[in-house]
Amino acid sequence: MDDKGNLDIFDLLEEKKANTGPAEDLPLDQKAYEELVKTLNHYAECYYDQDESPISDYEYDMMNNRLKETEKIHPEWVTDDSPSRRVGWKAEKGVLIKHDVPMLSLQDVFSREEVDDFVNEVRDEFGPDTEFLVETKIDGLSCALRYENGDLKLALTRGDGITEGEDVTMNVKTISDVVKHLDNAPEYIEIRGEVYMTRKAFEEVNRIAEEEGKKTFANPRNCAAGTLRQIDTRITRERNLSLFIFNIQASRGVAFKTHSEGYEYLKARGVKVIELYYRCHTADEVWDAIQKIGDARSDLEYDIDGAVVKINDLSVRERMGNTIKFPRWAVAYKYPPEEKETKLLSIETDTGRTGRVTPVAIFEPISLCGTTVSRATLHNQAFIDELGLGIGDTIRVYKSGEIIPKIKSVNKDLRPSDWKPYVMPSECPICGHKLVREEDAADLKCVNPLCPGTLIHRIENFVSRDSLDIKGFGTEYIRKLVDEGMIGDITDIFRLRSRREELIDKKIFGKDKNTDKILDAIDAAVSSAGADKVLAGLNIPGIGKATSRELMKHFRSIDKIASATVDELVAVGDIGLITATGVNEFFSDPEEMRIVNDLKSFGLNFEAEEREALGNELEGKSFCITGTLTGMTRDEASALIEAHGGKTVSSVTGKTSYLVAGENAGSKLAKANSLNIPVISLEELKAMFEGEG
Repeated sequence: MDDKGNLDIFDLLEEKKANTGPAEDLPLDQKAYEELVKTLNHYAECYYDQDESPISDYEYDMMNNRLKETEKIHPEWVTDDSPSRRVGWKAEKGVLIKHDVPMLSLQDVFSREEVDDFVNEVRDEFGPDTEFLVETKIDGLSCALRYENGDLKLALTRGDGITEGEDVTMNVKTISDVVKHLDNAPEYIEIRGEVYMTRKAFEEVNRIAEEEGKKTFANPRNCAAGTLRQIDTRITRERNLSLFIFNIQASRGVAFKTHSEGYEYLKARGVKVIELYYRCHTADEVWDAIQKIGDARSDLEYDIDGAVVKINDLSVRERMGNTIKFPRWAVAYKYPPEEKETKLLSIETDTGRTGRVTPVAIFEPISLCGTTVSRATLHNQAFIDELGLGIGDTIRVYKSGEIIPKIKSVNKDLRPSDWKPYVMPSECPICGHKLVREEDAADLKCVNPLCPGTLIHRIENFVSRDSLDIKGFGTEYIRKLVDEGMIGDITDIFRLRSRREELIDKKIFGKDKNTDKILDAIDAAVSSAGADKVLAGLNIPGIGKATSRELMKHFRSIDKIASATVDELVAVGDIGLITATGVNEFFSDPEEMRIVNDLKSFGLNFEAEEREALGNELEGKSFCITGTLTGMTRDEASALIEAHGGKTVSSVTGKTSYLVAGENAGSKLAKANSLNIPVISLEELKAMFEGEG
């Protein structure tokens, strides 16, 4: 019991864990622990602020467990910014609302032993008749809804979980599952649920995004989170979000004895509550329910990432209370990544934008995390050799982050008698050109500039935002144009105007209006795209947005870059020997130079814009820009920095002088903080050359 008389289940669980010995690879030294705190905070910021995560939930959970084990050994190291002290994440994007009831997270457990410990400790304290509910843990975004006299008045996100969340009322009201008015309702009731997206709705959103040439979402959870926080409610409505309610947070005018009684009350008023749950009394029954939910994952229309075990009796919950972060009356069992064995049928190879040839495993279809998968990338020959892979092998497949299929291992006991190790072809699978392997690299490449396999990817890069930024010119349109033979290289984009009627007849872009819209966007790009953007669009190995800007700043024209020697290119800051050699070889290729000269004849900018030097106050300093700046685009801010003698870079490193951070700054801000790089606002940047800072 703690000092308030509550049974501290989690202390008992942690004590049992401690008796089994520390986690793998422990102990960490203090420096490694501090790095782990920064890393986990960075991943949490990506998850909450950017609605995406660089790693899977399972990987995050394992790292978080290691953190907690370390903190048990060294409690003196724990600081306020430790993930173990945080419930959610800071709410920054919208109007902030105070929580009436904290929206706490749940203690995660990963084994049957931990589940049994929780159940048995509760039964020992409160008796064998104690009832538990085991229900699905929806993988979505937590949200609380407040009703006054039956009317929905407010909806807010978890935010930091303790103090405040973000007002999302207008967007929540567009969700069809949300009841706007409760019949026979009490004076006040606050309910909490999970906003999520079905797999079908998610696939439709990504299909539309791909057609429009926009970035697709990584998974339904990220898409749901980003959609709920949209400024334009029409977008939220179009994306078909869903909602399950899983708790009654508070009420006036009605009272309940059990959690399940609250569910029945809500269901009678049309509220959609968690649909899959079991009532249990023993540890065996609880574990069986967890297994049943796990077995049903593939049949559900939505993603779950675990099963919640909670006490049904609300009076027992009140007696048990909460920790600073978790309720003591519930735990969340997290399922390990789903894995299944299947047979490798074949290996296909594909050629990408840079000419890199990627092998892809084709296997007998299996269902993982609710979707059917039959393909997984094999990266390169080195990866294939490491697996020891051959056609006919029985392979074990899992989903990384429950999204991307990956091959984990080969069951060599089931290997066919005529087995042979797989060796990648020596010719390009698209054009038949001989493949080459760069020195000290594992990848095979096709170096034919007219290879159709590279063409689609080259065009995608050329029309992208970092290059010519031709709005609406999406991948599906590019594929149609290549398939119809209307584009043979990137220069043919500027010949499409003369083929307007053919484009309309073949419905490449759709009807007249959309065809003219895209043709106008192509024309606009000719005059508006700077020379650095044109250079970035040429698909030169190693030359992206930042490097092209640096080259143009030094040479002032694409023609001068084309005639530069390797030594002259290396003399440019941040240009290494490999990149310089790649640039020199590109402009030495007759076919590439034909394309470059054709682009010049179409009137694209080959000369850097002359910018007036405003001073040298920032000379010797490098700046990385992230987030949304108020009153200025990032490109405008870059131009301002360079006009005052400074330099802009695309990523944060130990050599970066400052990070200029606007609203919704994400992973770069976390990295700058971890490296102790000064973070400044746009106003502070201006003060540096206006004599105020």
